[in-house]
Amino acid sequence: MTFPLNNQLDIDISWLNELKSELYKPYMNNLRDYLIEEKSANKIIYPSTENILAALKLTPLNKTKVVILGQDPYHGSGQANGLAFSVAKDISIPPSLGNIFKEIKSDLNINTPNKGDLTFWANQGVLLLNSVLTVEKNLPASHANKGWEKFTDKVIEILNVKQDIVFLLWGNYAQKKGSIINQKRHKVLKAPHPSPLSAHRGFFGCRHFSKTNEYLQDQGKTKIKWTELS
Repeated sequence: MTFPLNNQLDIDISWLNELKSELYKPYMNNLRDYLIEEKSANKIIYPSTENILAALKLTPLNKTKVVILGQDPYHGSGQANGLAFSVAKDISIPPSLGNIFKEIKSDLNINTPNKGDLTFWANQGVLLLNSVLTVEKNLPASHANKGWEKFTDKVIEILNVKQDIVFLLWGNYAQKKGSIINQKRHKVLKAPHPSPLSAHRGFFGCRHFSKTNEYLQDQGKTKIKWTELS
């Protein structure tokens, strides 16, 4: 049976070809059943079903140039849209994303986006991947250790055999999850998490956005436009 909750698996074909067997494994069936049970109990789950795998829909495997790892979706009403750190268009910019935008402005001396929807990054080849892809409303980390971590580890394994991808690992959680990445094949940039609790410990001033573009340019790839205004 396909995933997530129905017979429509809306991800890019390049990912589907690599993940098809993974989606049929018992742990994924258990995860799907768990989500169905939670919804049947009238629990509110974010993001919406059609956006659970949005990162793998919007950023094809063969076009992935940059990977940003997050932890789990925003748990506030209407925030999560299936992309790590991103929020739906009409939602105010959360603090961590606001700090990301501050660093972009400082690093590149450009105007930052006035909305928090990062679909325009995903469309350029930036895979915005959370480790856990669902969450219950107002309960952060409520879907941890249900199977998502194993699935997204597989996604990273698939990326790891590719070449010359930039991985942005912000905070201990992302750095631990990304520890399997072959740093001889890829560019790995690490910094503290952009949360207001830790951004001043080294996220501000990390210059990851210019460093990413410098690396991409060196590899003959198109640079990322980090703001739609640039």
